[in-house]
Amino acid sequence: MAMSPICPGSIVGNEPVRVVGGESRCAGALELKLQGEWRPVIGFPTWTLEAAGVLCRDLDCGSAVSVGEREESSESSAWRIRPECVQSGSALRECATASYSSYFLTLTCSDSVRLVNGTSLCSGRLEVKSNHSNPSWSSVCEADFDQQDAQVVCRQLEPVRLVGGESRCAGDLEVKQGEWRPVKGSNSLRTLKAAGVVCRDLDCGSAVSVGERKESSKRSVWGISPACVQSGSALRECATASSSSNFLTLTCSDSVRLLGGTSLCSGRLEVKSNQTNPSWSSVCEADFDQQDAQVVCRQLGCRAPSVLHGWLYGEGEAPMWTKEFQCGGHESALLDCSSASERNTCSPGRAVSLTCLEPGEVRLVGGESRCAGDLEVKHRGEWRPVDGSSSPWTLKTAGVACRDLDCGSAVSVGERKASSKRIVWRISPQCVQSASALKECAISSSSSHLLTLTCLDSVRLVNGTSLCSGRLEVNSDHSNQSNPSWSSVCEADFDQQDAQVVCRQLGCGAPSVLQGALYGEGEAPMWTKEFQCGGHESALLDCSSASERNTCSPGRAVGLTCSEPVRLVGGESRCAGTLEVKHRGEWRPVWDSTWTLKAAGVACRDLDCGSAVSLGDRESSKRSVWWICPQCVHSASALRECAVSSCSSHFLTLTCSGKLL
Repeated sequence: MAMSPICPGSIVGNEPVRVVGGESRCAGALELKLQGEWRPVIGFPTWTLEAAGVLCRDLDCGSAVSVGEREESSESSAWRIRPECVQSGSALRECATASYSSYFLTLTCSDSVRLVNGTSLCSGRLEVKSNHSNPSWSSVCEADFDQQDAQVVCRQLEPVRLVGGESRCAGDLEVKQGEWRPVKGSNSLRTLKAAGVVCRDLDCGSAVSVGERKESSKRSVWGISPACVQSGSALRECATASSSSNFLTLTCSDSVRLLGGTSLCSGRLEVKSNQTNPSWSSVCEADFDQQDAQVVCRQLGCRAPSVLHGWLYGEGEAPMWTKEFQCGGHESALLDCSSASERNTCSPGRAVSLTCLEPGEVRLVGGESRCAGDLEVKHRGEWRPVDGSSSPWTLKTAGVACRDLDCGSAVSVGERKASSKRIVWRISPQCVQSASALKECAISSSSSHLLTLTCLDSVRLVNGTSLCSGRLEVNSDHSNQSNPSWSSVCEADFDQQDAQVVCRQLGCGAPSVLQGALYGEGEAPMWTKEFQCGGHESALLDCSSASERNTCSPGRAVGLTCSEPVRLVGGESRCAGTLEVKHRGEWRPVWDSTWTLKAAGVACRDLDCGSAVSLGDRESSKRSVWWICPQCVHSASALRECAVSSCSSHFLTLTCSGKLL
């Protein structure tokens, strides 16, 4: 029987793999044999070392050292293999489709050493190939291996450097994948968060600044995805061949770093004790004071120290620095300070932890108060507005900026069109929501659309599950906008009418739960007067108050849950119909084509309608909608927090079970 032709997109059989035309059996053009036929593999879409490492392991050839492509004069039959399919754990044959090309994948593996079971290509248990003709891999005994041996292995496998700067921890970033090339400046590691990975790889502390340098002509470069690097992959695993005249420049703090914190400006302090052969040491709390902390915060590009405490970010495994720092507070680097009184011991739990104020100063300008207007961020010493036209910001993302401004909850987020394009910071909401400071997520760009934001500067709900739940706090010094002071409210001074005003002020539905200590007691002082609202006021501080109170029983700080502004309309019951959400004072239908019953279940729970039974869409004339991404809803956010203004002729319909399950 004649073999049926293999069409693009078909799954093919199970046969061997090889590399040919190179200097060894572990280097050359990749070929795959399927259904009795050897064909080269297409080099597009671009393969990274992370994907190529799978092939090297299949070939019993150690780690991937370089990956590229070879061009031939004419097209020939080939196998197209998508790298993400291989990385998912699928066998090569399962990922192959028949095609034609003149560009073919080339691969070089390290055929004598490899690191296994590590977190990247540059970590793991060392194994050495003991027989090249009939490969056999052996582990190495610790007693037979020292620092010099390790340097040789690492040089063979981890090739990253900074060149042209004032030290080994500053300059143009270059990566070696077969050959040294600079890293492309645009759309690369342009945030401090991503650049911090490079500084750690270079043993250079924290990232202080990241930028780009432009040359007059294009050169071969490596394009590197920040998402790939931040996922834990080594830099060269994420490199793809490209060309550019813009090159990434980077400055790391080469003598101090903060580890285990929530941002670049917080963590356990470590100091590099040897610049030529880097060794990091923790610092004993007894040897470090406020002036020392000021120097470290300045050196890291952060603002003044706010918290100085032992053990706050763990003890770590680094040895202890043995001398007391004696800074005046004006020095530019900690190691410029004098030191004295050598110390041999430090009490457990006394390694210095430090929190500096975030460097990316944030402000809102042009609004009615300091808590409303265009969002601006100060980064690299320059105030710029934030781009409002890139990835859409939701209330969930905006809430981070409001908290940084000490402005309570986010009430609305939108954009304003300027008369002409301006230099702006483009800030990804996904980066902000991953607990990063705004500065860490800023990339230089230009736009005429500016992000606008309104925060609630007089009341907020904290420690709740959404914008509409939490422990109530009131700005007790509303006249002092530069230094807000937040106070909890005693349950005895707050009733259902007061709760109605707060829920309305927050843009939520009616109050559903009012109970003391429901969301914790907190450390804020207690509001000293009883609120006397009629329920119709637009803001809590518009209500009259009386009967000053000096004490409040423990466990009586007001916890409040307002209902979410969600409804189903046009169905047979209140638990079926077109899904609508009220946001920015406006009811609109919801649309996103990727909704599942899992996301719909959140809406059913918000409506007290049990579980989701069915999901569909209704088509009508195009109108304004709230576009709500189900992934945002899945992350335990309320629907309103995930809403972005859009328009559609399709509207989401939903049927809930109708009773609480």
